[in-house]
Amino acid sequence: MKRSFDVRLIIILVAAVLYTLSSTAQRFKALDDTPHDIAYYRTSKVTTPLVKVLYGRPTHTKDTEVFGSEVPFNEVWRTGANEATEIKIYKDVMFGDKLVSAGTYVLYTIPNENQWEIILSSNTDVFGAHQYSSVFDVARVLVPVSKAEKIATFSIGFKKVAKNNISMVFGWGSTRAKVMLDFNEQEYYAGLYKPKKTHQN
Repeated sequence: MKRSFDVRLIIILVAAVLYTLSSTAQRFKALDDTPHDIAYYRTSKVTTPLVKVLYGRPTHTKDTEVFGSEVPFNEVWRTGANEATEIKIYKDVMFGDKLVSAGTYVLYTIPNENQWEIILSSNTDVFGAHQYSSVFDVARVLVPVSKAEKIATFSIGFKKVAKNNISMVFGWGSTRAKVMLDFNEQEYYAGLYKPKKTHQN
């Protein structure tokens, strides 16, 4: 009798475990229609990256322009979709004309017809631009806008300009904007603050 009871108890426990695993597996969400992507820039395949960007990639297939309609002008934008775009900078950099320390930031933008304002914020792990506050601004940079062939999916990429000097390019629809990243900040500041020559008698 006891053995029969033990067998039934084992069967019940196994069934409970299987049910728990099955119900847990069913809680996974479906694939997001707006996937996240990572863009790296490194000088070679075996070196530490200089910069990494993690961002959502929304798609716009209508004939209308994205910026000024789907993404309003003069408003803070998450620079992608879902969670705010995150940028990790691995060493101090001249971000446009601002010196920025190595670290992880949220990257916001304020698109406009002729220029974008690009913002680095120290308030990380936030959703969209809902928690944006200028209190956390680390840098604000104005960059010009250009036009190119239309692309349906928002994209961020990097282009080498010179040694340790790259441009981060944003593209969606026919709009392109880019900001320069100069990782030679020590040389840059050394050039600005050269000691004055003194005359010796």
